Amino acid sequence: MGARKKNTAEKLREQKKSMYFAKLNNCPTSPRKMRLVADMVRGKNVNQASALLQYSKKEASLRVEKLLRSALANYEQKTGNSWEEADLFIKEIKVDGAGMLKRIQPAPQGRAHRIRKRSNHVTLVLDTQNKDLD
Repeated sequence: MGARKKNTAEKLREQKKSMYFAKLNNCPTSPRKMRLVADMVRGKNVNQASALLQYSKKEASLRVEKLLRSALANYEQKTGNSWEEADLFIKEIKVDGAGMLKRIQPAPQGRAHRIRKRSNHVTLVLDTQNKDLD
């Protein structure tokens, strides 16, 4: 590895130590459906986002709620403080497309239709409202 690449990798590693995030890879929900839920909670306070996800009817909201709880646990593990006392909000939530399972559906007259079962990757980043607590 070159020196420049090594230096940037070290900088990224240092930045990740002060970030509180969680990732969900290969979630078997279409990215479009997951983005609806992600847009609903982006920029919200953690308590408000948790309430929105808990009472939403969408199936994707259950997975995002679990991801939010994981990010909160990561915050507690990295800082040693309780997340209830910190003024946390969802700084960034990103939904990317993942691999696709391709299946065949029989159709009339010997034809076949392709079914694409989509999945996604979700990344959730938390941040504090006031930086004095860190």
